[in-house]
Amino acid sequence: MTATEQVGADLRIVVGVDGSEHSKEAMRWALRQAALIGSSVDAIMAWQYPAAPGKYAWAIPPMAEIEESAGKQLDDLLAAVVDPAGTVRVTPRVEEGNAAQVLLDAAAGAELLVVGSHGHGGFAGAALGSVSLHCSHHSPCPLVIVRGQWAAASEGDETARNMQGAVR
Repeated sequence: MTATEQVGADLRIVVGVDGSEHSKEAMRWALRQAALIGSSVDAIMAWQYPAAPGKYAWAIPPMAEIEESAGKQLDDLLAAVVDPAGTVRVTPRVEEGNAAQVLLDAAAGAELLVVGSHGHGGFAGAALGSVSLHCSHHSPCPLVIVRGQWAAASEGDETARNMQGAVR
């Protein structure tokens, strides 16, 4: 085992994904960073059972169906983004709960927490989505918020491509 492998053996990057383009970019960034530092990646998708009081409660699918759908969405995202021949170990996790809190809990003891600047919800004109904003205030480890398409940076400019996320 080389010194780099020994150092990276316990390193872990947590990345929040929700199927959005921003979360795919966050996953790509996390994979690239993990390869550079020799860490693993925990890809986490959070889901929450919707509250629908009153006469519309009948329209909510069963909890198991929601969790299964989240798992399929995570599998699809990983199939689209992760190179099967890559060297980074990716652990997919589907967790029930508020997305920001699930990510903060998972990030305890991690080397980095990586999120996209926006998820599926929210306002297109906002600088950050609610999850990335909450994580920026409460992250227990360094946080990278990936904006836009970091892979679109010049292919020959490693520094530009690696620095497209904002590091707290």
